[in-house]
Amino acid sequence: MDGANQNARTAGVSRRTNETDIQLQLGVDGTGQAVIETDVPFLNHMLDLFTKHGHFDLTVKAKGDVEIDDHHTVEDIGICLGQTLREALGDKKGIKRYASVFVPMDEALAQVVIDISNRPHFEYRAAYPSARVGTFDTELVHEFLWKLALEARITLHVIVHYGQNTHHMIEAVFKAFGRALDEATSIDPRVTGVPSTKGVL
Repeated sequence: MDGANQNARTAGVSRRTNETDIQLQLGVDGTGQAVIETDVPFLNHMLDLFTKHGHFDLTVKAKGDVEIDDHHTVEDIGICLGQTLREALGDKKGIKRYASVFVPMDEALAQVVIDISNRPHFEYRAAYPSARVGTFDTELVHEFLWKLALEARITLHVIVHYGQNTHHMIEAVFKAFGRALDEATSIDPRVTGVPSTKGVL
């Protein structure tokens, strides 16, 4: 872990394995600036949407064994993003903690519900019409979000209510995720300490 700057709510991580080589930096209080360079073009597009709609600053530089498939790269980016999110939020003082966001994308409708709880849990309800978008396996959306929630220690519920176009459905998920995470991590001036009767998150 490269460490966090709590005042700026930023963090960075480097992860290198026999399967992937990733450098990732996240600024929670950003302006929607994305620098995404991975070997998985569809994921690049989704991360760009997530960043813009969440008003984060995100830099991802990743290379992986995509000659096998995209699994390791997508999974490890999810791990890294989750780790940096947890580090950047620090003690979580003053955050709203919860959010629920619906986003339509043409005929598709997705909902993302978040609790910045320090209790990792993931629920996923999505049935896509096709198993691939271009060369991207749609099952990797689950893998990415599950590993992110686990490493960030958040409760994350993702529901795709309906849709006909798989690209639209997944795009709605990432936009809703960005917007929900932005809301849940935003500072509420009415909150003193952490928003929990336990006194800690």
